[in-house]
Formats: sequence, C-alpha cells, structure tokens
Amino acid sequence: MRIVQSCDMARKSGAVYRLGPELEICGYGCEDHFLEHDTFIHCWESLVGLLTTYKSSCEGMVIDTGMPVLVHGVRYNCRILCWDGQILLIRPKTALADNGNYRESRYFTAYEQQQQQATGLIDFLLPKFVQDAIGQRTVPFGLGHIQTNDGVKLGCESCEELWTPQATHIGLALRGVEIITNGSGSHHELRKLNTRLELILNATSKCGGIYLYSNQRGCDGGRLYYDGGAIIACNGKLLAQAPQFDVQDVHVITATVDLEEVRSYRASLPSFGIQAVREQQQQKQQQSIQVDCPQLHFLMTTTTGTNSSRHGMMIETTVPRELIYSTPEEECCLGPACWLWDYLRRSGATGFLLPLSGGADSSSVALIVFAMCQLVVQAAPHDSQVAKDVRRICQKEEYNEKNGEEETWLPSTPQEFANYILHTIFMGTEHSSQNTTLRSKRLGEVIGSYHLNVPIDTMVKAVIQTFALATGGPVPQFESQGGTMTQDLALQNIQARLRMVTAYLFAQLLPWSRKRKGFLLVLGSANVDEGLRGYMTKYDCSSADLNPIGAISKGDLKRMLLWGADHYGKRRTTPSTDSESSKGDDTLRVVLEEIAGAPPTAELRPLADAVTGGGTGDTNAEHSQLDEEEMGMTYEELGWFGRLRKFNRCGPVSMFRTLCIQWRDTCTPRQVAIKVQRFFYYYAVNRHKMCTLTPSYHAEGYSPDDNRFDLRQFLYNTKWPRQFTIMNQLVNDFEEEGGGEGGVDDGKNKETHNQ
Repeated sequence: MRIVQSCDMARKSGAVYRLGPELEICGYGCEDHFLEHDTFIHCWESLVGLLTTYKSSCEGMVIDTGMPVLVHGVRYNCRILCWDGQILLIRPKTALADNGNYRESRYFTAYEQQQQQATGLIDFLLPKFVQDAIGQRTVPFGLGHIQTNDGVKLGCESCEELWTPQATHIGLALRGVEIITNGSGSHHELRKLNTRLELILNATSKCGGIYLYSNQRGCDGGRLYYDGGAIIACNGKLLAQAPQFDVQDVHVITATVDLEEVRSYRASLPSFGIQAVREQQQQKQQQSIQVDCPQLHFLMTTTTGTNSSRHGMMIETTVPRELIYSTPEEECCLGPACWLWDYLRRSGATGFLLPLSGGADSSSVALIVFAMCQLVVQAAPHDSQVAKDVRRICQKEEYNEKNGEEETWLPSTPQEFANYILHTIFMGTEHSSQNTTLRSKRLGEVIGSYHLNVPIDTMVKAVIQTFALATGGPVPQFESQGGTMTQDLALQNIQARLRMVTAYLFAQLLPWSRKRKGFLLVLGSANVDEGLRGYMTKYDCSSADLNPIGAISKGDLKRMLLWGADHYGKRRTTPSTDSESSKGDDTLRVVLEEIAGAPPTAELRPLADAVTGGGTGDTNAEHSQLDEEEMGMTYEELGWFGRLRKFNRCGPVSMFRTLCIQWRDTCTPRQVAIKVQRFFYYYAVNRHKMCTLTPSYHAEGYSPDDNRFDLRQFLYNTKWPRQFTIMNQLVNDFEEEGGGEGGVDDGKNKETHNQ
C-alpha cells in the first residue's frame, strides 16, 4: 500500500514518471528470503495488483519499481518499468554490493550482456498468471532504455552502479539518455549522505542530464535504517531533496525541468561530444524500447515533476537549492530514533525499558528515545498512520471505544508521549554515587519517562551467600578488601548481570503494574568502542532486545549529548504545561551538559575504596573507578584502533606502522607498540563476546558486530606470537638507530578474562 500511496501522491503532484527504491516490492532486507521461490511469486502478485486493482493510481505515469526476477534459473535484482498497465522493460542490475553489510551475490547474479545478442535484449516470458491478468505475454529483458517517439530518452542504473569506477550513468549519458534514474537501497551510516550527494551532483555536472534518486526508507527488519533522502538533480545542481530523518512512511519529491537545458549543457562540453561519438559508434544497435504514449511524449518534453505551467513555450522550472547536510551529532540522534520508532510500532510492544545509570551511554539512549517522541508528536497531527500507531501503542483506541469518543487523542508534548512508552530504572548498589543517582532521576524527569529507583543490593548479597553456602567456603571479597582479582571481577560481574535479569523482570511486569497490556522492549547501551575492546560483562545490562548506540563511538555520543542539550534544551516546539514550565526550559540542557562532562565509570567497586583508598568516602564525589584507566587505553585511541582494523584492514604490524606515523608527535614507537599490543590482546581475549552482542543500530563503519557485519573469528591466540615479535623487533631496531627509549610501563593491566 505504500507504493500505491506514493503513486497517488506523485500523480496528484502532476508527475509523469514515478521512481521507487531498490527491490521496493519485496523490501531490500529480505536476505535469505530471496532464496525462497515464494518471494518471487509474491512479488509478481503484488505487481499484478499494482497494474490492475490500483491501475487508476498509476494512470498517466511511468512506474519504475524494483523486485527480484528469475530468468532461466538465474536470480536477478531488477528494475521494472511499467506504463498503462503494461510492462515496458525489465532491467537487471549489473554490479552487486558485497561489502560491509551487503551480501547481494549470495542471492543474485550480476547481469552481463551477451555479445551475440544483436540488441542486448531478450524476450522474457511472463508467468502464466501475469499474462492472464495484464494481457501481455513477453517483455524485453536486458540493458535497455526507453525512448519516446519524439526522441526523449530515459534510462536507469541501480544503487551500487552509481558507486562503481565505471558507473552506468556515464555510458547512458554518452548514448544520449537525458533522464537517468537510480532506485537504491542505501542504509544510513554516519557521514554517508555527503558522499551520496557528491556522487550524484558530480555525475550530472560531468555528463549533464537529469538524475532522479530514490532510496528505501525505514527499518527493513534488521539492524539497518534506510534513510530515504530522495534527490532530483540537473546539470550539477540540486533541485529537490527529501528529508533524511522523520517517522513518515512515504515521501514524494518532484521537480520541473526543461530538457532543452540538458541538451544545451551537453552541447557546450566539447569533450562530451567527442566521447559520445565514440560510444555511439561502438554501440551499433541502440538498446532502446520505443514507447508510443502521446501523453507521455508531450509531458516528458516539458516536465519530470510538478508545478509546471505551459503558456505558449514558457516553462516554469524548479529553481536550484542549497544542499542539506545533517551533522554527525544529528545523525547519531535522529537515525536511531527513527529506527526505534519503526521497531516499536511493528513489534507490537507497549514501549521501552531502559536501565538508566546516569552515565553518557544510557543517557544517550534516553535522549534518542526523547528525540523519537519529538518526531512522533510533530508528525502525528499531519499523518494519519503515525496518529493511528500512537493511539494503538498508548492503548487509547480501547479507551475511546469504551467512552464513545472519536479517535482524536494525541499526546501534546514529547514528555507526555514519553511517559507512556519510556520506562527508566536506576539499579543502584551500595557502590553507586549520589551524583549518578541524581543525574538519572533528573534526566528521567525532564524527558518525561516513567522512572524508578530500584536498589539491587539484596539480590547481590543473596547470590553471593548462595555461592558461599553451596561451596562451604569463605565469602568472596573485593581486591581492595583482601580478595583476589578473580573474586573482584566476579563480584563486579554479578552486579552487572543481575541488572540484566532485573531489567527483563520489570520489562514484563511494569505494563501490568500500570494497568496496561503488553510488554516492553529492553534497550541496551554499550557503545561501539566498548564492544571493540570487549570492555563489558557478557550478558550484563548491555544484553537487551535492541541497542541504539551499539555502533556509535563514545566521542560521537558525548558530542551528541551536547547537540541535544542545545537543540532540545533551548526551546520547545509545543507549549509547555504548568508542571513542565516550573522545571525551566533549560533543565534538559543543564542535565545533558553535566552528563557529557562526567567521567565514564562502571561503579561496580566499593565507593569508599575507589574514592579514598579505604577511607570513609564522599558519596557526592565522582566515582574514581574510571573506564579509561581500567581499559588501559582512551576512547579516542579505541576509535583509531577500530577504524584502522576495519576501514584500513590493518593487522597488528600494519596498525603499529601506521600509528607510529600518526602519533609521532605524542608517542615513541615503543609506546605505540605497547598500546597496539594491549589492544590486540584484549581484542582476542574478549572476541567471543561479539557473538552475543545485542542487535544494534548500524551507524559506524567499524562496528564489531560478529552476527552480521564483522565476519572474523571469535577464538584467537591472544599472544599473537609472530605479529608481536615483528613489532618488538621493529621497536628495537629503531632504538638501536638512536630513537631513544620509551619511558612507559610494560602495558600490563589488572583486568583478566572479564566474562
């Protein structure tokens, strides 16, 4: 129905060509469902419905959609171009995406044109039930383009083909195709939109022409969020751009372009003419599909979109506009916010349960949910589907039916909506500081969550006593109290794991206690750097149903908190209630800035020992069990290690060589070697934890998620004997040549295999 909705919107806007995203009919994220023949049959059924049942929605437009097609036993990722209830062309994809999150060649075959084909096209026999429904037996299949009787040419490329060195649009432009389209399935990743825009604008700047770009939108059932951002460009200028982040299912953008501008632009480029002649000589047979549609002929020569007016020969064209880029901080917040909304409304859950510690990570998740509430409250009055989802999740439909009222209720503020769907709990122990306790409570209040303070000391003591009774031995102690490091880690880990158990208990029972139905989704809050290093307890409260920040670095999270403080703390988009205004409009700013400035700490060791080394301790002081000291490396260094490991594909030795250059102003080669060896030791020791990571929103390209993204082993030789030996020899060679000694410790850290 979303396809039909977009067709209706485009038709009402006066468009004559409607472009949809890649694999639009089935969804890009089907993954191994593409191996099931049912998926192909269902796609044909949906296409038949579009061309028959909903034919009126498509009237007067070329419909360009996407779906998988089986041809002679081979699966292809295809564009399907239709007009007036008929299929004009099936165009297969020639370059498949197989990097990062993508596994297209697992499901499809890249199409290669057969040299023996005179025109490059074959007659594809449609399935029998399709023939019967639309009255068409065969359709051209291959690398063709559409040409109207008055010479307008329209061709398409598909997603990855834009990103390849020998991009498809170049050949199309040189063969005279004026309108080039791209149905894409491109997921959101930090700073990726910039590259996408540059590729499209450069393509039309270099070759001229009109470029239409459509992209999947929303959560497709996995870790990825497809951020839409449809684009229309002409001759290197941006004409229209859809928003990157919001909670609406469908966005349609249109533009009016005079094709004479394209022809004039190309004619002004001498090099284009020379290369076009060469290309056309090589392509003896023009692989074009002639279209005899009088209405299309007329309109395609005047407009590709909306708001056109034709008075004599005057055409009102769309004026170029400035590019809209999201800042990385904005992307970190709004991308996961939209992903969470899609997941919440489609999962059937009543809301979220977030263990809120008052630290930067869990507070970032709280901010993301608040941003989601803001987007939903803004969209609900104008989008019937969003409004319907809000009432269902807040369980207002049943209330309205019981009281005979119309379904008109909507939350008036993000805080009101948050109180229905976001439940935050602070699970403190005797080791928790007063600062984090208060930060958690204050943040819950200003964002409107249903907040609880749940001490878990009784549970911790019960589990420890159970162990002592079962073994008949002494009670384990923290290292500062005379115990061993093994005992110390066990006592820390049981606190973390009991928080996970408690979170799931409250997620199941809180709706019941609030006299509501359903269940809550538990949100995790481990950042990408902790996952890379393995600085987490396996199956602790980072184990959850979803983790919005699992692929976002600590540095980006802190910057996002400051962005949120400025963006949401300085103003309200809706009038505040008396109770809200009494808190002050800048309260959220104050709390978020305070959290962003606080040192990261787990607060799992005794507070008094951590603060004073055995004295009374100050519960109002910051806890001194600091993450970076325990890890033996900073979060900034972890970012370097992660990017070099994933983006640059560095092993220990090549990472050492690279960082010796990058860090030469602050570290000696020996210091670099110690840091790199420390990282790879813990990377190997804790790699098994990556197999149990909570499904995370994919935002950063160096995510260590073993399940779908980082396909490396989880069992390593932690000594890295060859690599570390080579590294140490390089350091010795440098020092023998007069490089000097690095006066640092030996890199040993007290943390052991923190399971």
